[in-house]
Parts: sequence; structure tokens; C-alpha cells
Amino acid sequence: MDNVRIMLWLALLFVVWLNVDAWMKDRAPAEPPPAAASPAAQERDAGSPAASSGGQLADAVPTLTGRPEIAAAAADPGAGTVPPADQATVRVATDVLELEVALVGGDVIRADILRYPLRKENPGTPVRLFDHGTAGSRFLFQSGLTTGEVDRSEPNHKALFAAEAREYRLENGRDELRIPLRWAAGSGLTVTKTYTLRRGSYVVDIAYQVDNAGGQPVRLASYAQLLRHWEEVKRSMWDVESYAFRGPAIFDGEGYRKLDVEDEEDQALSLQVTNGWVGALQHHFVAAIVPAAGLPYQYELRVQDRDYLLRVVGPAQTAEPGRRLEFSERLFVGPKLQEQLEQAGPKLELTADYGKLTILAQPLFWLLSRVYELIGNWGWAIVLVTVLIKAVFYKLSETSGRSMAKMRTVAPRLKSIQERYKDDREGQARAMMELYKREKINPVAGCLPMLVQIPFFLAFYWVLLESVEMRQAPFMGWLQDLSVRDPYFILPLLMGGAMFLQFKLNPTPPDPVQAKVFAFMPVVMTVMFMWFPSGLVLYWLTNTLLSIAQQWKINRVVEAEAKKQRSG
Repeated sequence: MDNVRIMLWLALLFVVWLNVDAWMKDRAPAEPPPAAASPAAQERDAGSPAASSGGQLADAVPTLTGRPEIAAAAADPGAGTVPPADQATVRVATDVLELEVALVGGDVIRADILRYPLRKENPGTPVRLFDHGTAGSRFLFQSGLTTGEVDRSEPNHKALFAAEAREYRLENGRDELRIPLRWAAGSGLTVTKTYTLRRGSYVVDIAYQVDNAGGQPVRLASYAQLLRHWEEVKRSMWDVESYAFRGPAIFDGEGYRKLDVEDEEDQALSLQVTNGWVGALQHHFVAAIVPAAGLPYQYELRVQDRDYLLRVVGPAQTAEPGRRLEFSERLFVGPKLQEQLEQAGPKLELTADYGKLTILAQPLFWLLSRVYELIGNWGWAIVLVTVLIKAVFYKLSETSGRSMAKMRTVAPRLKSIQERYKDDREGQARAMMELYKREKINPVAGCLPMLVQIPFFLAFYWVLLESVEMRQAPFMGWLQDLSVRDPYFILPLLMGGAMFLQFKLNPTPPDPVQAKVFAFMPVVMTVMFMWFPSGLVLYWLTNTLLSIAQQWKINRVVEAEAKKQRSG
């Protein structure tokens, strides 16, 4: 019994220490900024490729073998003088996306997700994924065709394309928008690179039409790549979003894998994949490249300074004189809407990353989605699904609940045994076990429902954290975003009160130290849940209230049975 007391106190102290430690780290003074560079150094850096274009990674053009060189390629970027990207762009707008496409390379240098505000209180500022602004926010989609020859004019991501218009907009009554970009070489080779967008969709199809009017065959391979600046996210228990993965990931046709840009093995990633994809992930949003189905592509990751380049290179094909050749890839840029992800690429829905509990989280999300379709409110969907889960485990909870109710009925006899054997711990334990056996009580049965609920609790946590459908989803009153903490801590306080009431309904542990620890647990849980997504607290509060109602009913039944047995 002494060991149990020690372990309970240590566990409680550990929980308190975790909270205090996290609080101190979150409020630690910021590190001083690095000393400013000299004017000469700043001028030198401003003119460097790294400062102007994302460094040598942005300039690298892949070879036909699919093995890029980190050093800048010397390939001719195309005929004519290439103007800066911000002076030669095409604006593209659908009902859900607004893109900025540079005529240099036909790169997508800006992507605004129109239906998803960055902050709910500022609906006019959408989430921006691709961004050619400051180095700290750089995120680009680059693509093209390459011959693999250094001194050859080719339609790679440094070539200059021409567009018929500077703005394309999906008009009412139309479901598809096509943006053709054209490139031509003196050798008679012409390429039309066409982006196709559709109403309500975050999929962008990319097609190349190659016409060879020259006298010589040309060997070409298509490639696409994501160039992004990466910064390590500081983990904080006060910010649940900080636990969401941010970085590159791949699906190699067999399994989904997140890549570590600081891992030397991942930095040198190079493998051939058929029917896969590569993606740059962040909380709730993803940009992914889905290569053409059925063809072997070379997948590569390269890291330089704080930038990473995630690239796919297709097999080389020959454009014969007088013939036409076609290539295609697909880009997904937008929220992790699982139905769209499933249609966009093989297992692309795994980017809504529920971790090791995906086997539970995906059915939970499916059930939540179906209920939401019926009632139109994610908060009430959480409440109703919690009721359904509770109904599924009702019998299991009832069995353990009866054991706990019987513990309440024998509490006076347990106290009598403790007083009688207060100086004989071994005799006390033996007498208590005999009482449990005689009354058919399992003293640990009350833990079983909690153990069963833990996986569902964690699965719900990841569903609420990762599912973009929950992002900024309102419930009622003051709860206008179920994916973040309750701004006034009302739900956590209600949950703490409900847990304390549940503690009072359950039998008091015979050991006074255990009783004090269990009585204090609602306070600890309330503090912890103050920083959890309000949707998760809503789930736990609903589950606790249902448990209270069930245990109250069971207690009344068992007490009536015990009274009847004594009177009979």
C-alpha cells in the first residue's frame, strides 16, 4: 500500500511538473536576434542567387536520369530577356482558388485558398500556400520539360513562356478554366503548357503538348517540384497546432512516409516510384504533386540551408520530327478535404494524418461527416457521435458500473475491516479480498471503461486536430471554432465539475491517500483541458455526463437489489 501511495504522488507531481515546465518554456524570453551584417555583406547577399531566387535549389534543372545537381544548371533559360517574376505574371481565379502564375517557367508563385480565412476574425485575408514573397515564407511550384543537355534551349522552369491574357477567371455557368502557356525554340520545337482548373476543386491538371517541326528528334522528360523554406516548429502544449506535421512527405505506392529535412538519409532521398505522390504538408493544408499513373518517376529530396526541394522526374520520351508528344501531371493545392484528396491521387487522403490511430480515426471522421450532413453543425455532430459510441460500449460500462456500485454498498464493511486490521496490512488485504470474493466484486473493473475510452479519446483528438472540416467550425454561443481552445474556458470548467460529480458517484477508495489523489484529479484534468481543442473538451464533457447518468441509474438499481436482499 505504501508503494501505491508513493506511485500516485509521483504521478501527480509529474503531471504538475509537465504543466509548469511547458508554461515556463512558452514564456521564456526570446533569443536575441543575430548581429546585423555589414552593409557590404548585405549588398553581397542581396545579389546572391540564394537571396533572389531561393538559392541554387531553385535554379537546378534535373537530368534525364532524374538525379538533380545542387549546383545551378547552366542550361539556357529560353529565348529573350527574362523579366522579374512579379512583372510577368498571369492571374487565375476560380470560386475556390486564386493563383499567380509566372511567365518565367510557368511556375505557380502564389496560391490563395479563398474559402479559408487565415483568421476567422479577418475573413478578407485567405490562407496563402504558394508565396514568392520573403525568404521566410517562400513556397513555389515549379515544373517543366528538360532535355538533360546543359547548352540546349528547353522549356524548363527557367524558360520564358507567353500567355494570351494576363488574367483568367472562371465565369458563372462554366465549370472549367484552361490557361495555355506557349514556348517556342528556333529549332522548330514548340510546347504548350496548359493548366486546367475546375469549379469547387483544388486540383490543377498540368498538360504539355510538344510539337516538333524541326528535322531532328528531341528527347524530353517532364518534371515537377516543390521548393519551400522550412523552419522548425516549436512544440508547445499550449498550442495544439504545433504538434501537426509541417514538412515534406511521400507515398511510394506502398506506404505513406513523412520526411525529416534534418535527417541525412532523407536529405539524399532518391527512389523510383510508380503510382505515388510527393507533398509539402502543414496544418490543415497540403500542396502535392501526383505524377501520371502507370509511369515510373524518380522521387528526390534535396535540402540546402533552410530550403528543401521535393521533386519528381518522369521517364524520357522522344518527340520525333513532325510528330506530337504529350506529358501530364497533377497538382493539388488546398485544404485536406478527404473526399477531394481521395479523388486527386492514390492514398492522398493520408495527408490528413491521424497517426497510428488512423484505423479508428478514419471511421470516426466518416461517422462524424455523415452525422454533420444530417444536422449541419459539427458541435452537435460530436455530441451525437459520443452518444453513439457510449451506446456501443453500454454493456461493458454497465458491467464495470455494477462492480463500482457494489463497492459503494460494502464501503462501511471495508472501513470496518480497515479499523480492525489497522496494524496488520497483510491481514487487512486478505480480509478485503475475501469480502470482494463473497460479494462478487471486481475492484479493478472500474478501470476497464477508461482503458477502452483512451484509444477513442486519442483518435478524436487527432480527428479534431487534423480534419480541416473542423477548422473554424462554430458550435453555439461563445464557441465559434471547435479546433481551438475555449476562449473563456467555460467548457473545461464544466468538464471539471462533471468529473468531480462522477468521482462522488463512484466508491471512495479505501486508502485515504488514493482518495485525495482521485479527488484532486478533476482539478488537474481541468487545467490540462483548458488548452485542448474545444471540440475535444465537448466530447469528453458529453462522455462524462453520459457516464454520470449511467452510473447514477446503476447505483439506484444495485442499492435497491441490496435492500431487497437484506429484507428478504
